[in-house]
Amino acid sequence: MAPMDAPRLLPWLSPDGKPCFLAGDGAGYVSRLADEMEAAQLDFAAELIEEACRVLDARTWTPGEIHLLAVELTSTLTNVHRVAESRGARLPLPDDDAPDADEAPVDRGINGDGRGLRLPADAFG
Repeated sequence: MAPMDAPRLLPWLSPDGKPCFLAGDGAGYVSRLADEMEAAQLDFAAELIEEACRVLDARTWTPGEIHLLAVELTSTLTNVHRVAESRGARLPLPDDDAPDADEAPVDRGINGDGRGLRLPADAFG
């Protein structure tokens, strides 16, 4: 199945917390609604990043403020991750970079070396 033929992961969950998918050509009302919601989620993430930087730079936060910030950042990161998965699944695969059918994809992590994200120790105060 080509990526453009696959069902679209929508930027919201069902009432019981399961992912929602949409089949179609991407030109209908629900697709446009999903596009608008994704844009709003990404805009909110950008605003929250700015707020998090202000809070952390001030170094006058309380444990409650840090906890609330962590909760909001986790929720927003979850939304942004879902948007990235949805958009990535709809990208066409280049013919020359497509893995062979018998070849397992390699997950190299965010840094490309398999180690994941590495932050400096002073990032935590």
